[in-house]
Amino acid sequence: VQLQASGGGLVQAGGSARLSCVASGSIHNLYTLGWFRQRPGKSRELVATVAPGNMISYADSVRGRFIISRDNAKNNVDLQMDTLSLEDTAVYYCNARYTSYSFWGQGTQVTVSS
Repeated sequence: VQLQASGGGLVQAGGSARLSCVASGSIHNLYTLGWFRQRPGKSRELVATVAPGNMISYADSVRGRFIISRDNAKNNVDLQMDTLSLEDTAVYYCNARYTSYSFWGQGTQVTVSS
């Protein structure tokens, strides 16, 4: 399984960005798909996940601003990010997880400027 993330780039504070991650290989709908991020000088942290049955969870820091969505038919998971702040600057990683299996995308940089 390989995950390919796209989107991100340079965004002004208060703006929006959309990340997309497409999985190649066998990703069935029992996988939990998610987005994590690593801010400068920080460890990787969970941003949002969507589990089977479309059970969604968000980090407190992004709840109400970010929306995660998945399309099982297309093997993809998107992250819509609105009202971005400087603190959202990070490398964003998509993840697919099922039991002991965990796959990561290559990471995509999101830089929020003032």
